[in-house]
Amino acid sequence: MPTAKRSRQLEEAVIGLDLGGTKLAFALFDTQGQALVKRSLPLGKRQGHAVGELVVSQVRRLLQTAEQRKLAVCAIGVCVPGIVRPQSGRVWAPNIPGWDDYPLKAEIKAAVSDQGVKITIESDRSASILGEAWQGAARDCRNAVYLAVGTGIGAGILVDGRVLHGADGIAGAIGWLALDRPYRPEYVESGCFETHASGNGIANMARETMARRQSFGGPLDVEQLSAQEVFAAYEAGDDIAKEVLLRAVEFWGMASANLITLLNPEKLIFGGGVFGPATQFLSAIAIEASRWAQPIAFKQVEFVASQLEGEAALYGAAYLALRSARRVK
Repeated sequence: MPTAKRSRQLEEAVIGLDLGGTKLAFALFDTQGQALVKRSLPLGKRQGHAVGELVVSQVRRLLQTAEQRKLAVCAIGVCVPGIVRPQSGRVWAPNIPGWDDYPLKAEIKAAVSDQGVKITIESDRSASILGEAWQGAARDCRNAVYLAVGTGIGAGILVDGRVLHGADGIAGAIGWLALDRPYRPEYVESGCFETHASGNGIANMARETMARRQSFGGPLDVEQLSAQEVFAAYEAGDDIAKEVLLRAVEFWGMASANLITLLNPEKLIFGGGVFGPATQFLSAIAIEASRWAQPIAFKQVEFVASQLEGEAALYGAAYLALRSARRVK
């Protein structure tokens, strides 16, 4: 790694990392926000410290790449699927076993020889709305919501031009929205909304429906079931897939209505691994939302898909790094 004196003579760059529930995406960006190197790796069966080691190893690799290209990394931005405690840099990520209070910032800092490199960690939901506001569908918006539907569900919320964090950085954890009754024990782990309409939730609801109907085999294989298989079965005309996904549309619509009524955004932006294939349902989601939402606020909002093709959080991480280095406002 170049020395501080040497770094000042080199063109600067930043590192962005997006840690999700199933993969790690990472990139080296120039100060104009262009990705110079970009890759992703599956988490596989990694848990706890093994996930931290994967993050740190890719930080080291990108630092080496920057040095080879005669670039000086001035900042690192990381987003994670959970809650970040900003004072300590520790992370709670429910989809990563062993990350109840994980010291991610300290581990990354220990891997960086130049202590002048700034390290910023944010939730993936907040990073996603920042990415969309910077280079995606929320450009020129002061009030917008990014619905990230993947392994879990979260919302990045932009209010009057600023990201809403809440008292302890938990704002936007909308997987816990109460959208159904009676209360079910499985809501303890991830909340009502996420149980029914996340990627994992869609697969679990399909299994539950198959068991209730005693319908196994055919387009849906209960042993290997994932949200992707449910969408494929839907396209093939499978009745169970239709039931599960139309139920998910109801949940996405109700959640959208609540967000519209509460926040009065200009845009609702749908992204994450499920949107994706669920983008085909945006019109149906808007129709469902229109039944529940405050009517004037509903007429003012636009339902759109992410423009960053699953990389909103990665671009948001780069934006965080550039902002911490004061290369963007």
